Amino acid sequence: MAAGGGLHRRYGRAASRYAHPGHRPQAGCRKQGGSMKRDQTSVLIVGGGLTGLSAAVFLAHHGVRATVVERHPDTSTHPKARAINPRTMELYRAVGMEERVRAGRSPISGNTDLVHVESLAGKERVRMPNASPEDIGRISPTQWTLIDQNQLEPILRERAVEAGADVRFSTRVDGLEEDADGVSVRVTDLSTGGSSEIRAQYVIAADGSRSPLREMLGIGAHGRGTITNLVSFFFEADLTEVLRSRRIIAAYVNNPEVRGTIIPIDNDRRWVINVSFSPEQGQRAEDFTEERCTALVRAAVGVPELPLKIESVDMPAWDISARVADTFATRRVFVAGDAAHVMPPTGAFGASTGIQDAYNLAWKLALVLSGTAGPGLLESYDAERRPVAEETVRQAMLRFAVREGKQYQEVAAELLDETTMTFGYCYRAGAFAAEAGAPDAIVEDPEHPGARPGARAPHLELSGPEGPVSVIDLYGDGFTLLVDEVAGRWPGAVEQEAARLGVALKVVRIGRGTRLWDQGGSFRRRYGLLAGGAVLVRPDGFVAWRTTAGRTGPVDRAAVDALRTILDRG
Repeated sequence: MAAGGGLHRRYGRAASRYAHPGHRPQAGCRKQGGSMKRDQTSVLIVGGGLTGLSAAVFLAHHGVRATVVERHPDTSTHPKARAINPRTMELYRAVGMEERVRAGRSPISGNTDLVHVESLAGKERVRMPNASPEDIGRISPTQWTLIDQNQLEPILRERAVEAGADVRFSTRVDGLEEDADGVSVRVTDLSTGGSSEIRAQYVIAADGSRSPLREMLGIGAHGRGTITNLVSFFFEADLTEVLRSRRIIAAYVNNPEVRGTIIPIDNDRRWVINVSFSPEQGQRAEDFTEERCTALVRAAVGVPELPLKIESVDMPAWDISARVADTFATRRVFVAGDAAHVMPPTGAFGASTGIQDAYNLAWKLALVLSGTAGPGLLESYDAERRPVAEETVRQAMLRFAVREGKQYQEVAAELLDETTMTFGYCYRAGAFAAEAGAPDAIVEDPEHPGARPGARAPHLELSGPEGPVSVIDLYGDGFTLLVDEVAGRWPGAVEQEAARLGVALKVVRIGRGTRLWDQGGSFRRRYGLLAGGAVLVRPDGFVAWRTTAGRTGPVDRAAVDALRTILDRG
């Protein structure tokens, strides 16, 4: 963890770069009755996008009411991210939001095809492989959800407010001071121009790819940086004939006239196209007139006289970049989402990776804030999430290389499949009791999981009194100790220690004579256990500790020691 020197650090923004149009930044805090206005919060989340709003929801699930500030006046009006992967849906499922999110799914939710083409009417270069619902069903109780970012953000905002979060849009951060006891953050209400201060114990910087907070903190980033600049515009056209019955999520176009992506909006006549341009060659976003956009759409579709209507050409330019922050944390500020890692949209990894950052961090903050865990638990956030981000960016770049014209065969040897990247990533170091001799790989095959500490606890269906139960649904609140049914003599010691530490611990016995039983022996096999073994699972569904010794070993003491170490309780 980067502490960055000393106990007291002050950061501010350059007014010329960050000033809101028409507003002159004010120094200090607004005075009310002779005193400066200061608010208090346990956790301040800077950024009201998918990562920030999800963090507020996850914190509320663990009993922490956060404050969210976002400089924009409202949630996103652009589709942007359009897919939430099944692992992320497991997180929303754990906080009771799965059906709510699915209810807002996109009109393209039944589409399956990611195609690379010379043009939509022309040659299809490659169709990226993806997992079938049956493949995913063996790994998870949930599935992909295609939902546009401008539909998901309002759902998350509403849920966060319902749960007690203080969500403030049109609020800009102007600076912060970090000390041994907390963080003082100066903010401006952009609707009134008034300034005030928010005092927080911890801050989550989820303020996007250009993250002013990350810059204030002096946290650098590494990676390729900007890969391409793009403009986006909506158009209307009937593409039924050129689609040739394909149900596309996206079509990546690469030909001498245009390089970009065609994406359906309503699965009928409305589309958006993202087109690359090169400022280094003197090209400008302002040059994309209606006439030029019409020509580019026709070149991308491959029909020279295609009837179409351009809706608008005034959307701001944006870029595709690849970089990862050099650290995800100072002492009391944590960067997450696009502020921590930016990657090409190929693979639909970006939004889900950020939401998973927030889920990893939320339970740790809750335990530290309650005094149940020591501050050392928070050091595991950077240790766990940054290597995963590095690999995820690498995989997105490999997929983007195909979009840019590389042959699929050139990257296939390094390319990890969709289910492995979604479910199989592992933490090499962090808040778990590592096993001696465990593999150091950043991923494992989720179809054949090792279930080692630091890996996602595998899914399997158990039989219960009311029907099948996914073991995934046992996780999400506190720690869960899964015990093979012959191990009945020892879990009491773990329960007693957890109660003494103030830790929520649920002991679940699996086997004959219990409420949950495993018909085919999958529990031992998928969790790597012998008869009488046990596994401790963290609130985020990752394995914290396990014993493969069965009932012959001193497993009660080992489990207690693991729990104390994970919680930084000595």
